[in-house]
Amino acid sequence: MVRILVVCLSLMLTACESVSFYTQAIRGQIAIFSKREDIADLVADPATDPVLKQQLETILDIRTFAESELSLPVSKNFSTYADIGRPYVVWNVFAAPEFSLSSRQWCYPVAGCVSYRGYFAEEDARAYADDLADEGLDVYVGGVAAYSTLGWFSDPVLNTVIRRDRYRLAALIFHELAHQVVYIPGDTEFNESFATTVELEGLKLWLDATGEDDAEERVAQASREKQYQQQFVGLVQAYLPRFAALYESGVDEAAMRREKQQLVSDLREEYQGLKADWDGFDAYDNWFATDINNAKLNTVATYFNRVPAFEQILAESGNDLTVFFQRIEALAALSKEERKSYLDGLAP
Repeated sequence: MVRILVVCLSLMLTACESVSFYTQAIRGQIAIFSKREDIADLVADPATDPVLKQQLETILDIRTFAESELSLPVSKNFSTYADIGRPYVVWNVFAAPEFSLSSRQWCYPVAGCVSYRGYFAEEDARAYADDLADEGLDVYVGGVAAYSTLGWFSDPVLNTVIRRDRYRLAALIFHELAHQVVYIPGDTEFNESFATTVELEGLKLWLDATGEDDAEERVAQASREKQYQQQFVGLVQAYLPRFAALYESGVDEAAMRREKQQLVSDLREEYQGLKADWDGFDAYDNWFATDINNAKLNTVATYFNRVPAFEQILAESGNDLTVFFQRIEALAALSKEERKSYLDGLAP
């Protein structure tokens, strides 16, 4: 509780107009903590739902593997479970000008400057997004099933993710624990690309080690989904220069607005052709079915831009995660410009 108060005080030392935002953040986090239950106790309790118990046992196995085989800082993270009674833990608001791909940035005492603003209640997020839309900005609200407190607190497993397939649970936990190895305030691209690289490598090792009857198929499925994910990201990123060129073209706003919508239509049509070879995989259908604007387009690039560079560093480290972490920690100590230059040299 002392630690919570310290964080709260640091958050409140901001502009007065931000007090309500930080108040909801504090209350939301405390509400989650109040619902935590020890996973070991739930597993031992005969009254625990059998399906939930099985998933919680999987969590305990994943934690052990993450610590012993991946050298991830597990500590007490994911040793508790919390049912928060909703499908997402937070809703993030993204914004960008109508005719620009430059993301709106928000700065926080711990996380630094990032391209989103998070709310624990969906109605609060949508109300804030409406305010931004009234300013003429493109806005996008996305639900988030899990996140990391970056070591400030022991993160629980939430009901928002517990029903996932075992390998998807493993991928999520490896990703979130990676943020506690290295996290650079204000450099979302670096942080998320690093965590994604750890997630993918950890998942491969975990699936290889499970020895389950369907482990080989799970490895193949995870590999296919990674390929689909990369193709989705590649498709969206291929359109970004076309949007940027339109915004720099100097045509009048009415014409620019029409051509922007035509690009969106072209993007949707090309996606339909792309996923025709995905054997029914439709995870991105909802992304394309809802409004696509600059704010939404910007969310796709963040997680993946630097993954090829990090994968090269991992390969150069002999796929030894301990060595890899040491190299990334050294890289994180450089300036943002120096990090960018180094990573560009590996994979522009």
